[in-house]
Amino acid sequence: MYAIVDIETTGSYAANNGITELAIVLHDGNMITGRYETLINPLVPIPPYIQALTGIHDGMLSDAPVFSDVAAHIHELLKDAIFVAHHVNFDYSFVKHQLECCGYELDTKRLCTVRLSRKVFPGLTGYSLGKLCRDLEIPITNRHRAGGDADATVILFEKILKNDSRGAVRQMLYGKSREQYLPPNLPAEQIASLPYTPGVYYFHDQKGKVIYVGKAKNLRSRVCSHFSNNSPGLRKQEFLRNIYSVSWQDCGTELMAFLYECVEIRRLWPTYNSSLKRFDQAYGLYLYEDQAGYLRLTIEKKKRHLTAYYSFNGLAEGWQLLRKLVRQFELCPKLSFIEKGNENCSGLLDKTCHGACIHEEPAAEYNKRLMLALESLDHVLPSFVIRDKGRHSSEESFILIEKGRFYGMGYLESEIQIQDLEMLKERLTAYPENDYMRGLVYSFAEKWPEKSMRV
Repeated sequence: MYAIVDIETTGSYAANNGITELAIVLHDGNMITGRYETLINPLVPIPPYIQALTGIHDGMLSDAPVFSDVAAHIHELLKDAIFVAHHVNFDYSFVKHQLECCGYELDTKRLCTVRLSRKVFPGLTGYSLGKLCRDLEIPITNRHRAGGDADATVILFEKILKNDSRGAVRQMLYGKSREQYLPPNLPAEQIASLPYTPGVYYFHDQKGKVIYVGKAKNLRSRVCSHFSNNSPGLRKQEFLRNIYSVSWQDCGTELMAFLYECVEIRRLWPTYNSSLKRFDQAYGLYLYEDQAGYLRLTIEKKKRHLTAYYSFNGLAEGWQLLRKLVRQFELCPKLSFIEKGNENCSGLLDKTCHGACIHEEPAAEYNKRLMLALESLDHVLPSFVIRDKGRHSSEESFILIEKGRFYGMGYLESEIQIQDLEMLKERLTAYPENDYMRGLVYSFAEKWPEKSMRV
C-alpha cells in the first residue's frame, strides 16, 4: 500500500514550524483505495508570504483541529504504508516530527517522486511538480494546496509505475543504495561512484559552489551517513535542499584526509562547516630591536606582515615558552616584557640577569645570548616525517613537521630515498598550519612511532 502525501506548512523546517493542511491518498499500485484531507491549526500565525502562496490564512484555521486531535488517525493511515511524496524528505520530516510530539513513532519506507521522475522520465525541462505536470500533461487544480498537489502527485506516481521499465521503484525500495534517503537534487550515480577509501569530499550547491567539506576513512559510508537521519532542524533541512552534487579527493590515509580537510575548509570557507574554522594561531613570538640596540622578545597577537619565530593558539603557551628561554639563557625578564614597572628586574637580584635592563651588559653580548636562545628552538622543537600508505601501491604519503611546525604533505614514489630535508621539502606541498593540525600529527606520531622518522 502506498500513501501519497502532501502538506502545507508555516515554514521550511519541522522543528520550529507547523502543518496547516495535510492530504493523504491511499493507493494499492493500481487504483486509489482511500483518501483523507484536513486543515490543521498550527497554533502559530501563518507568515504573509505563505498566505499569499497557499491562500491559507489564520481565519480559515480557527476552527480546524490541532495536530494532536488527528494524530492517531494519521498514524493509522501511514504506519503500514510506503510514504510517497514530491521531495519526500521534506513532507516526511514534518509528519514524523508532529507524530513524535504526540507520542507516535513513524518509520516507513519512502519514495520520492522527484527522484523517480528523473529516472523514469529523463531529460525533462525540470522536475518541480509544476513543470512535471506541464511536460507530462497532468491536470492540476488548487495548486499549492495539499489536496490539489496530492491529486497531481497521484497521477504522476501512476505514470511512473506504468513507465518504470527498469524497475526504479523496486530498486529504490529494496536496493542497497537507500536512494530514497538522498537529497532530491543529488544524483544517485555520484554516490554509487564514491570509493571505499580515505579521502575528502565536497558538497556543491546548484551553482557548483562548495558548501561543505568533510573527511572520511571510508568515503562512501561517510557521505551516505549524512542522509541516514532526517533531522527536523532548519540547518539540516536547508543543507539537504542545497546539495546538488558531490566530488571527492582520494587520500592515502585517514590522517592525510584529516589534514587536507583542515586545509580545504580554511581555503574554501564553506557555509555549512563551522568547527574547524576557528582553529588559528592567535599569538606569536616576535623579535625586535629597541632604541638602545637591545634585541627584545615578546608575545603578541599575530601580525599580518611579520613572521613569528613560533606561533601559539593561546597566550599561556607562549609565555610559558618565553619564560623557559629567559631562565635557560639568563635573559632579562624586563626586556622580555615578563616584568613591568620601574623597579629593578628580579633577575638582577638572583643574578640571572647580567644587567641589560640597566645597560650594564653591552647590547652586543646580550644580543648574542638571545640569538642562541632562538637557535635553541631548532633543537627543542622536533623535525620529523610521518611516512605511511599512499593512494595506491606504488606510492607513499609523507607529512613533514619542521622545527615543531606542520610544514606540508604529499605523495612520493615508494622506492624514493630521503637524502635530506631540503630534498623532501621540494617534493611536498606546503600548507598553512594551525594548532589543531599540528596536534593531529603529534598524536599520530606518539601512537604509531614506527611510522615516524627524524630528519
